[in-house]
Parts: sequence; structure tokens; C-alpha cells
Amino acid sequence: MPQKSVPGFTELITGCQGTAVHLEMRDNYAVSAEAEDFREWRRNGRIGPGSLSRRRPWLDLVRETVGRGVVMRRARIVSEPVTEYIRYEHAGTHLNVAAGEQVRWLPRRLTNDLVLPGNDLWLFDNRLIRFGHFTGDGASAGHELCDDPVVVKQCATAFEAIWARATPHEIFTV
Repeated sequence: MPQKSVPGFTELITGCQGTAVHLEMRDNYAVSAEAEDFREWRRNGRIGPGSLSRRRPWLDLVRETVGRGVVMRRARIVSEPVTEYIRYEHAGTHLNVAAGEQVRWLPRRLTNDLVLPGNDLWLFDNRLIRFGHFTGDGASAGHELCDDPVVVKQCATAFEAIWARATPHEIFTV
């Protein structure tokens, strides 16, 4: 059941002590905070200084979180051929990796035998899930928290199966 008030991501990650895993399963996102970066990437074909500056708060948060011993992992399930948006994400992922986040990619065609959650998620310390909801066109439609042990276990199991099968960012090509 959706909750009316969900703490912000920074508050959740600050309380995290051991692991934070992120599962992304959409081929397009239309999150307003990325709009300028995406336009810049489309114009220039690369992640430029402006984008780096706008990403600084996230990259600093990753460095701080990893620096206090939290393992941050992100798995992305993508359709192939990849969308323009996924090419944009791939072009900037080296910044996340340099900040300490581990990132892997899994082509959707390799997930047929996996049981996947219905929504993107962050799982903190294998105890709390923050589901991300999106509209059909990829805009954020809010978040929902879940600490149901059965759901947490299902999502943790799904993430680990994806992670084991996925390709590290450093060798995944788009």
C-alpha cells in the first residue's frame, strides 16, 4: 500500500550501514532533474563539464556513502538495441563507477527465466525497499516504502540473480 510520506533518498542512504542496491528496468526515463543533461548529451554526444557539475551532489553522496563502508550496486536491465536514453545513461556511468558505485548491465532477453519485481527499486541493508513509480512516459510518479520481509527477500533474491548474470559496466557496450 503506498505511503503518504516517504523519506528522501539522502535520508535513507545516510541511514544505510552495509548495502544499497538499485535495480533499474526501464528503457526510458523522463526525470526532470536529468532533462538538461540529456539535452546536452544529445547536442554534444558526450557528458560535458556542465553535466559533471550538475551530477556533483550525487557523485559526492556516492563517495561519502562508499567511504563509510556501504557497498553500492546498480543493475540495469535494458532492451536491445538500446534506446537513446540508455546510450546517454551508459555515457555517464563511468562517473558513478569512479565515485565508487558498482554498475552492471543485463540485456532484457537474458531475463526470461528470472522472477523480477514490477518496479524499479532501491534496497537498503536487505531490510527496506524504496520502490520507484513512473508514468508511461518515464516521469517520476512517486515512491513507496516496503519493509515486508517476504517482499524484501523476493527483491533481494531477484537482484542477486540479475547481478550474477549481468555484465560489468567496464566491459558492457551499447
